[in-house]
Amino acid sequence: MSEDLFAATPKHVPTDYDAASIEVLEGLEPVRRRPGMYIGGTDERAYHHLAAEVLDNAMDEAVAGHATRIEIELAPGNRLTISDNGRGIPVDPHPKFPGKSALEVILSTLHSGGKFDGKAYATSGGLHGVGVSVVNALSSDTVVEVARGRELYRQKFARGETLGPLEHVGAAPNRRGTTVAFTPDTEIFGPDMGFKPARLHRLARSKAYLFAGVEIRWKCAPELIGDDTPAEAVFQFPGGLADHLREQLGKRECATTELFVARQDFPGTAGRVECAVAWPLWSDGSYSWYCNTIPTPDGGTHENGLRAALVKGIRAFGDLVGNKKAKDISAEDVMTGSELMLSVFIRDPQFQSQTKDRLTSPEAATLVERAVRDHFDHFLSDNMDRGKALLSYVVERMDERLARKAEREVKRKTATSARKLRLPGKLTDCSSNGPEGTEIFIV
Repeated sequence: MSEDLFAATPKHVPTDYDAASIEVLEGLEPVRRRPGMYIGGTDERAYHHLAAEVLDNAMDEAVAGHATRIEIELAPGNRLTISDNGRGIPVDPHPKFPGKSALEVILSTLHSGGKFDGKAYATSGGLHGVGVSVVNALSSDTVVEVARGRELYRQKFARGETLGPLEHVGAAPNRRGTTVAFTPDTEIFGPDMGFKPARLHRLARSKAYLFAGVEIRWKCAPELIGDDTPAEAVFQFPGGLADHLREQLGKRECATTELFVARQDFPGTAGRVECAVAWPLWSDGSYSWYCNTIPTPDGGTHENGLRAALVKGIRAFGDLVGNKKAKDISAEDVMTGSELMLSVFIRDPQFQSQTKDRLTSPEAATLVERAVRDHFDHFLSDNMDRGKALLSYVVERMDERLARKAEREVKRKTATSARKLRLPGKLTDCSSNGPEGTEIFIV
């Protein structure tokens, strides 16, 4: 008997669906209901994303030239405090919300901030203006202090709700900047989740080498540390990415004795590109991509620009020195085994999602290729021995790639012809189609 599509709905299924069924989530309630939409989930990675959001705001102040120092402190109870000596979040009444300070609007309203029109920040890591408000929404307790105009102000929040008006604490003649202290909410992340000192330490360190003009101070309660992470440290890398890469390489032997380093500012477009590359021998390699100090682990358009610059540069150099194999070099050959770091600063970056794992801004590819290509051409041709050494290394990678490809082709051809011809175990199929250099065995 066929199913009756018009039968009455079973009684246990709710059937009421009218205007009263439509919910309107206001304020920061959407963040608490669906945190995955804003920080990618409620796992350890998302938990530490809260720290990154606050730190990114401090870094934006440094990159804009208004802060020189950032302090990060982890205390018992997963209490994290991040402060900078920048301009301080504005505390005057907001023109659109006269009853609220700008500080309260920024902390309690999604899509609010000073990074949309490019006037307060030429470049920034902010995408939607949701960062610190999301941190506030997902924290059981948030306290923000602002030292601005030689005065100190404070405001407290809990789970996104304002606990009271902005307080004028008093005079602060020797202090400036913003301090954000927060504790992630166990109602959202569960009672067992917590900050990992080693992970925060790495985050702090990485931000320091992404911008040479900032000093980052790290401090952690000793009882929270279960490994070799230091309880206190100061990070400053005047050489930027190159300093970090040299430290990372240690004494490993490389195809060239010098790192390839490129730095280029584009004042008219408020863009900046910095990269450092090494080709260590016998290495699996590692890549690190950043946009406006935000890590983009899945790469993106800035990665595409770097790939294009490196492969075009090495091919051109190969043609210059008469290496006929160079025309077949691919980006994979240049990149494989390399230790590579790329950082770009651009206006209004576009990312694949709020977690910013992949950069999608099309102009980043052109900007990076232009910046890197010229530097790479000089790196290869200014010292011919160095250029030839790198070319030889890359050609070896190419030969290995082509050999693997030929081997796969043989296996594929053998598999498809297996039904027609099965060779004895001691014999293998021929990898060449030409008669020269080949033999035939008649058994």
